[in-house]
Amino acid sequence: MKPNLAHCLGALLLAGSFGAVHAQEPPAPGASPRIDAIRKAGELRVGVLQNAPWLIENTTGNGDPWSGPAWLLAKEYARLLGVKLSTVPVSHETKVPVLASNQVDMTISPLGETPERLKVVDFVVYSATSVCMFGRADNAKLAKATSVDDLNRPEVTIAYFTGGAEEGWVKERFPKARLRAVASSGATAPVEEIMARRADAAPINRVPWVGLQQKVKGLAVLPKENNCQGSTEKASPVGLAVDKNQPAYLEWLRQVAKARKVQLDADEARVIGALK
Repeated sequence: MKPNLAHCLGALLLAGSFGAVHAQEPPAPGASPRIDAIRKAGELRVGVLQNAPWLIENTTGNGDPWSGPAWLLAKEYARLLGVKLSTVPVSHETKVPVLASNQVDMTISPLGETPERLKVVDFVVYSATSVCMFGRADNAKLAKATSVDDLNRPEVTIAYFTGGAEEGWVKERFPKARLRAVASSGATAPVEEIMARRADAAPINRVPWVGLQQKVKGLAVLPKENNCQGSTEKASPVGLAVDKNQPAYLEWLRQVAKARKVQLDADEARVIGALK
């Protein structure tokens, strides 16, 4: 008898689903000293410090004290381990050192993955930060551009903040364009240069771009797809951090994050859409 195609496909899907669930099961006792210690303590200690859109503090007194994709992921880890989730406040200066000193089991305050940090911690990457290029929608030079590459032309003027995070990147990314350096005004991007038509385009991080677009009408962005939220320009991985030399613990954390990627992305988009 020939096997039924639908039955075979169903069996394959079931097997794949079972494999995904099985892969998220925490390591067995003895496989990870960190997980054994978490289970014994009955709590997962996470370092917290607000960093939108990944981790947002709830100061209303109602509901969870935190929200955002980093919090969703931490809650899932605690659920799978069968322990409570405990928060430990950290600062920009302490969010990495608290790992080596065993004050937390992980820092969920989002961290950018850098070569320097990789020397002392391991990352569970679930997102990324990147740059968009924006300008006036009625600017013919910007309207004619179909990609960020199209801005690298002598007739295009690009403004950037002197000493800003994007300065070095702008100089490297647009060697053929006219560059206009301006002093930082405290704004997230040199919007005044764009609105006054002294520049055709300027860089802005993809997260504050959404809020700027809501506040200032008549702007356009590159890359255009998904309102620039999938930009790979000046991209930097973002995730949570754990102390080094914990292979079984790290591998399990990454498996769970990978399995929950769709939910994490959706929650990040929700937070970004609510930012003003």
